[in-house]
Amino acid sequence: MAVKFGLSLSQILNRALPKVHNCKLLPGLHIRHIHKNACQFRNKESNQLIVRPSAFNVPEGDRNKETFVEAVKIYTTRPGPRRSQVEFIYSALKEMEEFGVHRDLQAYKEIIDILPKGKYIPTNMFQAEFMHYPKQQQCILDVLEQMEDNGVCPDAETDQMVLNIFGRHGFPTKKLRRMTYWMPKFKNLSPWALPEKIPNSNLEIAKLAVQRMGSVDPATVIEIFQTSELKDAIDDTWIVCGQSSNQKDLLAKLKEKQTVFVEGAFTIWLRRTSINYFILRSEPVPLSEEEQKLRSEFDYDDVSQLRSWIFGEENLTRKDIIVQPSVHEQEDGTILAIAVTGTCSKDSLLSWIRFLERTNPNIANLTILFATNSPLGEVSLAIESNIPSEPLSKITGGSDICK
Repeated sequence: MAVKFGLSLSQILNRALPKVHNCKLLPGLHIRHIHKNACQFRNKESNQLIVRPSAFNVPEGDRNKETFVEAVKIYTTRPGPRRSQVEFIYSALKEMEEFGVHRDLQAYKEIIDILPKGKYIPTNMFQAEFMHYPKQQQCILDVLEQMEDNGVCPDAETDQMVLNIFGRHGFPTKKLRRMTYWMPKFKNLSPWALPEKIPNSNLEIAKLAVQRMGSVDPATVIEIFQTSELKDAIDDTWIVCGQSSNQKDLLAKLKEKQTVFVEGAFTIWLRRTSINYFILRSEPVPLSEEEQKLRSEFDYDDVSQLRSWIFGEENLTRKDIIVQPSVHEQEDGTILAIAVTGTCSKDSLLSWIRFLERTNPNIANLTILFATNSPLGEVSLAIESNIPSEPLSKITGGSDICK
């Protein structure tokens, strides 16, 4: 006895198209599989967006890591089947910065752990290739993307969690392992290593900034001055100064009444923290025609025609002696010193010049001009004050450094 599986074509037409079900088309054709979500079984009512109260609606003063983790635990431990997991993860991602956990690895682990384990692991090559459960995979990809944007490097526990959810062929697993490989390399790429946590003190940040900028010359000495040590100083603040012995020699060679410039404020970034600094600069040293010709013929950075003594080749093609300029002598001027002040005011910079005069007596013979050459525009003054006239009578002209 033959057994029929499924519905005949006439029965399907009778349900789906009752007005035309009498037509006789291929009466022997049978369909073995009918999806239960076919259009005739769907609800005719329009879909309504269900708005639920957010678990992250807490007072602004209580938004911290503890309340964020508690909100996630309330969702994961509530009775009944866990629904709208992807929507909850996206809402948690949006609220992380407000709770101050957008750079916390443990907070991301709590979010990833919401998805069930083993359910989304592909079981054949087609599922692995065509992104099995794409909505859930894309959700965790967005979580990893936010981690990457905020510099949060995953660890072995995070890798195991994603592996248990999507398997080793899942797209999130592949992205996480690429992040694990590349992010530590980029993190340690800079030769100017910074501490794991940038200090909150502005003075310590200024030390790090001057140390980084002065590292181009190993002989750079960093000094910290207090303006209270000066008799006629108006600002009561600190000054971090960086100057090398080569810069002192260049400053001593300047001619009498030659103009030097105090320029700034320029900005240097230490990770996500920025600080303003100032420079003492002189005009570039004019070269004679012979020196210009020699320097134009020989490029110190050209490594395309290196010669080896092993094969009897000479190092230089000519015997002329050329004095190589120091790293402080640039095309647009010579950097004589750098400084960071606590108030970024004109008075603090005047105090800096007076401190420099102790170790650079030639400053008394120079004309110092204050110029507002900030690439970032005007910077507001922290303290407004007048320039003391008697002890700083040698300083002429100029305008405010920070306005």
